Amino acid sequence: MPDILHKVDIRSSPNDTYRALTTLEGLAGWWTRTTQGNPNAGGTIGFRFGPHGGFDMKVLELEPAKRVLWQVVDGPDEWIGTKVSFDLRSDGDFTVVLFKHQGWKEPVEFMHHCSTKWATYLLSMRSLLESGQGAPYPNDVHISARGD
Repeated sequence: MPDILHKVDIRSSPNDTYRALTTLEGLAGWWTRTTQGNPNAGGTIGFRFGPHGGFDMKVLELEPAKRVLWQVVDGPDEWIGTKVSFDLRSDGDFTVVLFKHQGWKEPVEFMHHCSTKWATYLLSMRSLLESGQGAPYPNDVHISARGD
């Protein structure tokens, strides 16, 4: 099965980066302002993107300052059952984020779109942590003619 993989270095501590991935306020600061639910292990977080729909992620694993793992339990058919992970490690003044969206059944065109969008959101997270201002939906970078 194909996976989406990205790496980004963020001038931030692993603890601060972990908080951006594990609190509703942090997630709303870089991914989508419409974030709600329970970000604790075993909980479900809902991410909404206006007319573009949204996703529900079950929190499978939280390892402070090291790892976050979600499983998609609701959203587009291509996403159901896939897993999203963020592995963190310190490198001097930076935190290295290794991102993986794994378990896609096949590399359909929507996967290409999602790969690019994930990259823009990871850069939004970097901006949030480095400057205090992310670019979450609806103020995200638009990559398609449909405005998403």
